Amino acid sequence: MISQLNPDVALVDIGLPDLDGIELTQRIKQSSAVKVLILTMHKSEDSVLAAFAAGADSYALKDINFEDLLQAIQITYEGNTWIDPAIARIVLQKARQSYPIPHTSENSPRVEIESITPDVQKLIDIYPLTEREMNVLELIVAGCNNAQIAEKLYITVGTVKTHVRNILNKLSVDDRTQAAVRALRSGLVG
Repeated sequence: MISQLNPDVALVDIGLPDLDGIELTQRIKQSSAVKVLILTMHKSEDSVLAAFAAGADSYALKDINFEDLLQAIQITYEGNTWIDPAIARIVLQKARQSYPIPHTSENSPRVEIESITPDVQKLIDIYPLTEREMNVLELIVAGCNNAQIAEKLYITVGTVKTHVRNILNKLSVDDRTQAAVRALRSGLVG
């Protein structure tokens, strides 16, 4: 069907009855430009890493709410990666293993963020993350969604969204996953 219909995004389950979803993902990515969003109940480290190794663009669990699923499809369609917060920790731990975090002194007031361009680095130096933004970023890295962050920090979801938007702008990234990866790689969050 995929070769006939040539969709923009294919939703693929890992546990298909007649075919392995990981193998299907590999075949799709080798033979077309179709983006693959894994939609499954499998959240083991092996399943998650195998899916991304096969070329999956995004990964969502089947208990995802409808609005988040629509957002995941849109983000995947736009060429970005969407990772379900429930499995984000697995991906981030793997990134941590692949890219060791530089150690900083305990007395260091700020941690330098490795940026793509000197202009972005200047922006981060001029507009460092506030203490509250750091709290929000740490919870993003821990895989919390906006409602969970709001509950843990005793603030509204709207306030969380504002902090997330500020974090994305200051770190010069497009989404929460990129912010978490940049925070881990730079040592901003350990």
